[in-house]
Amino acid sequence: MDNAPKISGQEKSNVSFVLRVSCVAALGGLLFGYDTAVIAGAIGFLEKKFLLSPAMVGWVASSAIWGCAAGVLLAGRFGDVLGRKKALILTALLFGLSGIGSAVPNNLTVFIIARFSGGLAIGAVSMLAPLYISEIAPASIRGRLVTLYQLAIVLGINLIYYVNLEIEASGDLLWNIEMGWRWMLGSETIPALLFLFLMFFVPESPRWLIAKGDESAQNILQRLHGDIAGRRVFNDIVASLKNEKVSIMELFRPTLRAPLAIAVVLAFFSQVTGINAIIYYAPEILKRTGIATDSAMMQTFMIGLVNTLFTLVALWLVDRLGRRKLLLLGVSGMALCLFGTGYCFNFNITGGPWLLIFILGYIACFASSLGPIPWIIMSEIFPNRTRSMAMSVATVILWFGVIIVTQLTPILLDSIGGAWMFWIFMINSLILFTFTWLRVPETKGLTLEEIEMRWNDKQQGPGLRTNERLQI
Repeated sequence: MDNAPKISGQEKSNVSFVLRVSCVAALGGLLFGYDTAVIAGAIGFLEKKFLLSPAMVGWVASSAIWGCAAGVLLAGRFGDVLGRKKALILTALLFGLSGIGSAVPNNLTVFIIARFSGGLAIGAVSMLAPLYISEIAPASIRGRLVTLYQLAIVLGINLIYYVNLEIEASGDLLWNIEMGWRWMLGSETIPALLFLFLMFFVPESPRWLIAKGDESAQNILQRLHGDIAGRRVFNDIVASLKNEKVSIMELFRPTLRAPLAIAVVLAFFSQVTGINAIIYYAPEILKRTGIATDSAMMQTFMIGLVNTLFTLVALWLVDRLGRRKLLLLGVSGMALCLFGTGYCFNFNITGGPWLLIFILGYIACFASSLGPIPWIIMSEIFPNRTRSMAMSVATVILWFGVIIVTQLTPILLDSIGGAWMFWIFMINSLILFTFTWLRVPETKGLTLEEIEMRWNDKQQGPGLRTNERLQI
């Protein structure tokens, strides 16, 4: 039986417009991936340029990530006050400025300040882009549209891996130490300008407009969903906003504790299961096994390619198979591949294909499940009026997970070695699998307002049921 979501005639006539708008917003994800992964090609040259210790390597690599955590906190406020669209335009400007700023300095402090500023933009877009997409997407294809954001992230990662390869090949080692990394970091200004230009051609989030009392939202909703469905969604949003108060304490009331816990755990464990150890440090990790520099960079490009291909698998499956089942399958595969990667490091099995097979298998499992699904769930399980604030909290936790992994990876590689580092990531994957099995519900096919009603303990009895669609 085909489990593909059924799209009504009204929705079908507007899918092309929704898709165009979602693709523009998802370009923020391309900048996210581009900016965070550029350091993978530059870090080795920066280490030699500034004579960095392992701890300082971690600090240089994570300096942008500290900015991400701050950017998320600012994004929630700016997104609520200015609107999703204007806040995304500001992130595009900041992306471009940070790309220029991080390419020119001869001083490490100036470089770190520029990278921190870029991190502000990354953090902001990591919350605002999926939030915006979820608020304009029809329920039947929301999972796939939010997955476009994750696809854009991996396309950005893959693009910068290719750019890094081309720049590195343009000169010898001394040229790369002095100039190559500057071109790598400065190249970010090109996609930033494209994102900035296209954002002027998309509408504001209709849910934000309704919260501000702007009835032009109804026209946007009718264009997104069709006349009949657009009026129904408008009425549902108005009804849901009447009963919501905007306060940080609202996140801890009984009906929001469960979704907040789910979002926070998924956000944190999506990072501490090892993805950024590979994305940021893949060339350096592979070099430690004796692989030559040029081979390490090429294998890093292969990692980016697999990441892209299997994000397309997630795009195909997430609204068919569902969030929960896909997450369980992917995380179990990640744990198996992490065990194999650690085994190869422990017994120095680096001459054959097995190490690369396990790393690529891990990337495939992550990209088809844990990569996109936390962003989808975080963007859909909170009520309209508290969604921005709640996503800020969960996304801040996500970035602290990134900070931990980015800062500690060089230290762990030097102290306990690659085997135990990957086995720690495996243990974290098993913890996440258990949590998902026990606590994460299915939300596919439900509108945001229907999900909100399901969390309300006045609608149904207590006790989260994970074997069906969202139940309380």
